[in-house]
Amino acid sequence: MRKGQVAVFYIVFFIASLFSQQVLALNEVKLHKDIEWVKVKGFSLTTDIYSPEKAAKPLPVLVIFHGGGWLVNTKSIMNDMALYMASHADLVVVNMNYRLLGDNNNSTTINEIVEDALGAVLWVKDHIQNYGGDPAKIAITGDSAGGHLASMVMLTGRALDSKGFTPQSQKFTPSYLPKGKTAEQVAAADGARVQAVILSYTAFDLLQSAKGGFETAQNPFWTWGNASPRGLFGNGISVDSHEQYYKAVSPLYLLPEAGYKLPPQFVLVGSEDDLTTPEVASGYVRMLKATGQQVEFKIYQGKGHAFLDSGCNDYTKGCFKDLATPTLNDIIKFLSTVFGQP
Repeated sequence: MRKGQVAVFYIVFFIASLFSQQVLALNEVKLHKDIEWVKVKGFSLTTDIYSPEKAAKPLPVLVIFHGGGWLVNTKSIMNDMALYMASHADLVVVNMNYRLLGDNNNSTTINEIVEDALGAVLWVKDHIQNYGGDPAKIAITGDSAGGHLASMVMLTGRALDSKGFTPQSQKFTPSYLPKGKTAEQVAAADGARVQAVILSYTAFDLLQSAKGGFETAQNPFWTWGNASPRGLFGNGISVDSHEQYYKAVSPLYLLPEAGYKLPPQFVLVGSEDDLTTPEVASGYVRMLKATGQQVEFKIYQGKGHAFLDSGCNDYTKGCFKDLATPTLNDIIKFLSTVFGQP
């Protein structure tokens, strides 16, 4: 979660960066920009798709959800990462927009944002073949708030219901559904399941965030997002009155008991991160291991929050090339292992 900087899209930057990268050759990439993937409550959601041009067969897919405390940023903050991944690995990369809390007159709720993330993955499965991707080989990733959304897709794909999020049952209705399919049918088929998940300095516990003042003016993201502080689920719903709502959108409370195998995960965090601390991330990893899940974990020394952001900015005190690319090379290696790619 962080205040974003608008990314400037410099392909030249990546050509220059090759001289310091020794991992993979550069792919020629075609950018399909601002594709509308759904319109929900009158709000248009778009995606950018990066397709390597000379692929001999359908490629694995990486879906990216940007960070920003669910209040700021758009997919543009991940432009540099998206291009880097598509040009340095055999991947089709999908950089997604979703609704923010301040959208639709500051009425969007956090469960609706989760529904956008679920819908995004279902849309990708239906359409990615048109862009050279393999719908049977999908990885999802996000950083900070985007990591939260990636983890929620992984953990709630079987908790779908046409009635959505209600006091009786906190389930989700994806913003996009395959033609002719209900939310219940998608859930029964585990239709939102993916093959790999990368979680970067992720928000794992919204219950504790709310108790710590997230919904108040103490949280500067409301100001940065030009929105008035309010509850994550709207007026009249609070941690005190509806604790179960907050647990239903918090990955720490949703991990499956032994028996259901989650996809392989790569969890990462910076040693100097004071929003998602190494202790928080390592606690999540311990819980995964306790239930027999497959996970890799790495702490990047000297890195703070948001170090995968595009460009250069004061918040990260550095630039994408120096801060992000070593981590992205590790992600490429992880995905190569999962998908059996050289």
